Amino acid sequence: MENKINILVVDDHQLIIDGIISSLSAFDAYQVSSTNNCDDALRRIKQQMHSEPFDILFTDLSFDNTPQNAELDGGESLIKAVKALEIDIKIGVISGHTETNRVYNVISNLQPDAYILKNHAGAEELDFAIKKMLQNERFYTYEIHQKILKRNIVQIQMDEVAVQILKELPKHPKISNLEGIITKESGGFLKLRSIENKLANLRIDLNANNNTDLVLKAKELGIID
Repeated sequence: MENKINILVVDDHQLIIDGIISSLSAFDAYQVSSTNNCDDALRRIKQQMHSEPFDILFTDLSFDNTPQNAELDGGESLIKAVKALEIDIKIGVISGHTETNRVYNVISNLQPDAYILKNHAGAEELDFAIKKMLQNERFYTYEIHQKILKRNIVQIQMDEVAVQILKELPKHPKISNLEGIITKESGGFLKLRSIENKLANLRIDLNANNNTDLVLKAKELGIID
């Protein structure tokens, strides 16, 4: 009989775990274990490395009920610890976090094999994601894929002058006040007409209705704090 894919699900909400297990129970190919604790997850992964190793780890990012004496404070710490083991295991994030900057940082820094939103973690999407992961391909829920794609495009288009303008804009009631503050890459100050042109292009790039909307979208994308 063909060996089943061994999956460990880690989340501090039992209802989420139950939902994922229920979804995956529709497929005979998967054997699913679970835990509510990141420290316990790492212990089990280490314990079973040579006997019954896990093929896939699915973890949330935020753990609200982590004990004070815990070594791992959440999913990001768990992913780092598992990657440090240098074992053959695929890692997927199943999270409710959709903030572009958080998602972008997790994907860029931790490079999980999958990022699935909890409200998309149904049987079909999980099965598809697992198959992609086992084929050494990345899988992101469509909404996450779009966010990363847009962030990458914006990142390419964003230069120092644009970031300066976006950071200074909320501090001044009039755009004219930015003249004498925004510096060009070659040195010297940017003229008002050039600032206005840059703002117009930024509104197009970020699909913003006005400058207030532009700043909000820049914050949502993590371009400015």
